[in-house]
Amino acid sequence: MRNVLRRLVAGEVTEDQALAEIRSLQLKELGGRATLDLGRHLRRGLPEVVLASGKTPRDAARLVIALAKSQGQGLISRITGAHRSALEEAVSAAGMTARWYEASACVLRIGFLPEPISGRVGILTAGTSDVPAADEVRMVVEACGLEARLDADLGVAGLHRFVGPLAATLEWGADAIVVAAGMDGVLPGLVAGLVGVPVIGLPVSTGYGRGGAGEAALNTMLQSCSTGLVVVNIDNGVGAGAAAALIATRAAQGRRRGLTAAISAPTKAAAMSTPRSTGAAVRHASGPPGIAKVSASTKTASATKASNHGKPRRRRP
Repeated sequence: MRNVLRRLVAGEVTEDQALAEIRSLQLKELGGRATLDLGRHLRRGLPEVVLASGKTPRDAARLVIALAKSQGQGLISRITGAHRSALEEAVSAAGMTARWYEASACVLRIGFLPEPISGRVGILTAGTSDVPAADEVRMVVEACGLEARLDADLGVAGLHRFVGPLAATLEWGADAIVVAAGMDGVLPGLVAGLVGVPVIGLPVSTGYGRGGAGEAALNTMLQSCSTGLVVVNIDNGVGAGAAAALIATRAAQGRRRGLTAAISAPTKAAAMSTPRSTGAAVRHASGPPGIAKVSASTKTASATKASNHGKPRRRRP
């Protein structure tokens, strides 16, 4: 978008040509099979993510490469081994690089880095089975230019394990914390009851028998006694990462505005008034019934001279 505007100002393209390019940046159709929303990052500050589930490995790879060519990076989630093989081949053919996560990836155009934002998102998981969903969170957060920190296997079966990582996450300065948990899904509510930053619960489809598809974890988080806990859908790591990224970005913007205001504030101190040479007058303090006043009046009644035994004095002639 900036490149189009610069070329328009420089006179390299006409107004109609610039408008056509901007429209093509917003939406791009690929062979009638998919329409990429290339303007999403400009509108929302969040990149589009390709969901690999339901797409052939070849089609998924083609979409991600198209995103990376247009925007510098292309994100994909829920990849299988076949998706990864097709994507590796497409990345190599396009001369790009990729960051690989547990079941997701971010393809990068050479030389591209997302604009850094001084916000941080902490990610905690109850078990190692929750890491693939938590890694989706990390991918989205890092693609938005924010810092992410992930600590895994901290569930309530061994409650002592989560105290140290939680304290470290807070000391690190997390603006939001995403907690992924399957099974009974207790950990997000526990964390939300202990910290003063926004907590996002991410239920994961791990467990046994009834409720093992994530329903039990979702219901526990929705019924949490900890007020303020925000919950996304089962396995929705992309949604949790997007919410955390928006929160952390707003927090970073607030800090930047506060710093700017502090720098631009007038440095001249108000003129000091000349102190009074005498202290304030002592006041009478009326206490409760039965308690004498704190200080007596400094004025004393003038003593009258006693008359001669009560007799009036004679006037001298």
